[in-house]
Amino acid sequence: MEHRCVMKEIIDIVGGKWAMPIIYTLLSGTKRFSEIEKLIPDINTRMLVKELKNMEANGIVKREVFATVPPTVEYSLTIKGQKLKPIIDELHKWGQEFVL
Repeated sequence: MEHRCVMKEIIDIVGGKWAMPIIYTLLSGTKRFSEIEKLIPDINTRMLVKELKNMEANGIVKREVFATVPPTVEYSLTIKGQKLKPIIDELHKWGQEFVL
């Protein structure tokens, strides 16, 4: 049986520079792409697309397309993504105490 490093796999999924801010933004509910982009200062469109695709592939984010003209696309956290809330809340508290 191949040895797997769980921490490395976790970092591969949520360790990107923009992953945590995206997840944090989606914790408050479903958002359109443009809303996410506006709520995360300094992220560029290409990077947001890349991170959302990665998180969708890993089951953290759900992408829903509506048949409107132009098409409406909404992003939300899956159950798996929502389970990150207590971890992100603790990281946020830690950051307020030791980073700010």
